[in-house]
Amino acid sequence: MKTTTIPNTTLKISKICLGTMTFGEQNTESEAHEQLDYAVSCGINFIDTAEMYPIAARKETLGSTERFIGSWLKKRGKRDDLVIATKIAGPNRGMEYIRKPLDFSAKSINEAVDLSLKNLQTDYIDLYQMHWPERVMNMFGKRGLTEIDTYWEENIAEVLSVYDELIKAGKIRHIGVSNEAPWAVMKFISESEKHNLPRIATIQNPYSLLNRLFEVGLTEVCMRENIGLMAYSPLGFGILSGKHLNGVQPNSRIALFPQFTRYTSENATKATKLYQELANSHGLTLSQMALAFVQQQQFVMSTIIGATSLQQLKENIDAHEIVLSKEILKEIDVIQEMIPNPAP
Repeated sequence: MKTTTIPNTTLKISKICLGTMTFGEQNTESEAHEQLDYAVSCGINFIDTAEMYPIAARKETLGSTERFIGSWLKKRGKRDDLVIATKIAGPNRGMEYIRKPLDFSAKSINEAVDLSLKNLQTDYIDLYQMHWPERVMNMFGKRGLTEIDTYWEENIAEVLSVYDELIKAGKIRHIGVSNEAPWAVMKFISESEKHNLPRIATIQNPYSLLNRLFEVGLTEVCMRENIGLMAYSPLGFGILSGKHLNGVQPNSRIALFPQFTRYTSENATKATKLYQELANSHGLTLSQMALAFVQQQQFVMSTIIGATSLQQLKENIDAHEIVLSKEILKEIDVIQEMIPNPAP
């Protein structure tokens, strides 16, 4: 397993990160433990979760994912050889059942961290992330011009001050953002430098053959400012497995959660068919090509993979060893130019 170091930290991580959003909805506790055991046996030491998981989020299962990881950590021991990342939920998602107010106030952050520590049965969180911004902006498939959110009051220095206290208390070690845009990444950096506060080390954003928007703006920011991308949805919610091209498969994520529509547009389907033909012409499965493409990008620190079965997990991990030729990469770019970013 290839490894790297989270920028500006001493945390050595695997280039594959185990995503866990299926734990508690599509996977039982014992299945979650099996996946965790297998991932670690393959050299994966980086595990990502969130307080709102599993997906699709609902009150009845809130926190199950962290609790499943926590019971596994307690059984396994050896906490220090793992890097555990989790996230605080932000506002504007109809999830008031998580806490009130659902924001990044000192009260909310402290409550969220303490609950995650309890659920995970650990004394510290290696990487603590903001799941999405407080302000309203384009994300999760939203296109078009967005008006400036005049209701949001800029509070980045205050948020960083709360994280500074939590780091000094030993509850978290490093911080990151998720589903963010270039302006806020630079603002977080400038505020941390101005006030000598913790610096964001990572960003967790979508990146796949169906969504390469990270390359516009954020790539330069992260490479110049040394921020690591944790690329999520490298298989586009399972669409880039190719299994849905002849109809949505029953019991799949897309079938179970039809509200996630950004990967099922007509253009996304057209692009997926073209990518499948390209992969097959080079003796690869679509999943292998899609994962290898993401993992080969210079700006990708670690690729988050998830699965609902051990067989899927094995296939996704094995794709880590594949290196795409310059010829395939050029052909991928041709398809991207024909149907650019159909699933933002």
